[in-house]
Amino acid sequence: MTLLEVRDLEVTYPGGAAAVRGVDLTLAAGQKLGLAGESGCGKSTLALALLRLLPTGTRIAGSVLLDGEDILTMRWGQVRAVRWAGASIVFQGAMHSLNAVHRVGDQIAEPIQLHGKATRAAARRRAGELLEHVGLPAARASAYPHELSGGQRQRVMIAMALACAPRLVVADEPTTALDVMIQAQILRLIEGLVAEQDLGLIMISHDLAVLADTCDRLAVMYAGRVVEEGPAREVYEDARHPYAEALSSAFPRIGDPASRFAPRGLAGDPPDPSDLPSGCAFHPRCPVVLTDCASMDQTLREAGPGRRAACVHVTTTAPEAELDARSRT
Repeated sequence: MTLLEVRDLEVTYPGGAAAVRGVDLTLAAGQKLGLAGESGCGKSTLALALLRLLPTGTRIAGSVLLDGEDILTMRWGQVRAVRWAGASIVFQGAMHSLNAVHRVGDQIAEPIQLHGKATRAAARRRAGELLEHVGLPAARASAYPHELSGGQRQRVMIAMALACAPRLVVADEPTTALDVMIQAQILRLIEGLVAEQDLGLIMISHDLAVLADTCDRLAVMYAGRVVEEGPAREVYEDARHPYAEALSSAFPRIGDPASRFAPRGLAGDPPDPSDLPSGCAFHPRCPVVLTDCASMDQTLREAGPGRRAACVHVTTTAPEAELDARSRT
């Protein structure tokens, strides 16, 4: 059953920056979808748009259906009811998201009380239960954020996101700035919670290796659009779009001397959303660019079973495409 359905989503910030351009996504309950891409590609904007958390004056078009109800057309009272209870978000940088002058237990209990799910005393007990559920002692509910480690604060954020038993959780870089051991613990925790509670999860990260290991499907964004989407492991190991392939190749693989000693990156930066290039937005950085790429925009097309990619090379065989690219550039 489809939990979330995003159709032709567009987000334009005041001043004309087109941060999200015509994105389509679907997510089922119990499914984990990864969103990858460099900074500035529209990942966090997309996450904020799902719960209408964008700044005043931002233009949003399209539809965001959560259990069949369009969040973008809801009245504000309905949106407030959906936040926390229907869908919640784990922001990157827990220290910036938690209130420094309130105990973490009170912050977890607050949305439970606001949504009328429990009395104040029951909400506090529930906060302790949630902390235990994410691997912290219930006694840590009396701690202030600065008294917890980075990994513990991130667990508190996850407990807050689960406080009102939402159907959808959006995790925006949930392991940023954590060491690899704590990162692994947090990722296993999130995976377990999705399986136990049949949640839908959208996980945002720069790290394709993490998403390939954690998520069922992976969507790669560039210049506000999804340029490749498919089974996470397949996209990571055999990308069909040159941008997704460059992201994957930037991470050295254990046991592969060639990638360890000569990891491949990608020169340049994503384009300014307020000044996008003509044609395919990736063409100024593309290693296999064709002459027509500068004038012809590309949309997602079939790239194999359950896979889509927005690249002209998807319609040709790899050797022919590479030969054609060399002859035209």
